[in-house]
Amino acid sequence: MMEAEEIDYELSPDNVEECEGASFEHYRFEADKGQAPLRVDKFLSFHMDHSSRHRIQLAIKAGYVQVNGKTVKANFVIRPGDVVSFVMPYERRGLEILPENIPLNIVYEDEDVLVIDKPAGMVVHPGHGNYSGTLVNALAGYLGISQGPDAKDERMGVLVHRIDKDTSGLLVVAKNEEAQLDLSHQFFEHSIERCYLAVVWGNLQEDEGTIDGNIGRDPSDRLRYKVFPEGEQGKTAVTHYKVLERLGFVTVVECRLETGRTHQIRVHMRHIGHPLFGDERYDGKEIRQGTIYAKYRQFIENCFKILPRQALHARTLGFRHPRTGAWMRFESPVPEDMQALLEKWRNYTKQLTEE
Repeated sequence: MMEAEEIDYELSPDNVEECEGASFEHYRFEADKGQAPLRVDKFLSFHMDHSSRHRIQLAIKAGYVQVNGKTVKANFVIRPGDVVSFVMPYERRGLEILPENIPLNIVYEDEDVLVIDKPAGMVVHPGHGNYSGTLVNALAGYLGISQGPDAKDERMGVLVHRIDKDTSGLLVVAKNEEAQLDLSHQFFEHSIERCYLAVVWGNLQEDEGTIDGNIGRDPSDRLRYKVFPEGEQGKTAVTHYKVLERLGFVTVVECRLETGRTHQIRVHMRHIGHPLFGDERYDGKEIRQGTIYAKYRQFIENCFKILPRQALHARTLGFRHPRTGAWMRFESPVPEDMQALLEKWRNYTKQLTEE
């Protein structure tokens, strides 16, 4: 039998907002010419001695095992020349993860899941200049487990989705393999509730709407993503928005994700001409609306100092508990920097109406 081909993936330097909906090949096996007929679950158990058969069966049930590119059931029979892939909706680790004593704001915890309220400025996963001080390092310290890139102990908390470094808010972490597979499947099916609070430039014409546009990496700038015409390239992305408050030259909106692509809200809002306030990468760190007067320019600079990041907060997270099936929903309070920004804009808008 051939050895597994292990696939490593480069982690995004900006820590992608979500990786739900994507598929990443963790292992690939090819049955040799002398392969006797064998059920796929037994075939994988033989090759993946670091994983329990129970975990393999869970992965098959969740639809993460493919033969010749097609999803199969546990009783599928492997024959000579078949290619078996273990495909998961999150990237394979390629770095050693060391535990660090970093405080975590834990909103909820039980034997299966952790819900964490991440502060802005914290990178989610090690990689590309951020090899320590990340949320994953903090999780390793909290759970008391150290893992290398080829660790056989898979019990460490697994992030089944991510948010950007400079986005604050809620994340769910799986504490065991059953929870990991179940939550990953919920993200894949788009059944997770995720609502973000954002401040965007300009006054949106409609009180609510939907942005539907494929998102892919911008060929002219590898650190940015953009919307492409449907069918041309990129992956389907859908964002529903609702205006919460109009503050003159900016608008407070709630964004509900139907899909979860890299930088989705940031890219979609820029695409419709309303980039997130303070979002340097997507043209939000410049004056997009307002007057030409020096006093106004100074006001905007002061706003950027109050909130030196994109104005985006993962406020609501809802999911079905992987063990009990009960619906769980969490709300994160608006962080102080965004609160201060909103109050400054409210005062400015009030002064304009009084003049």
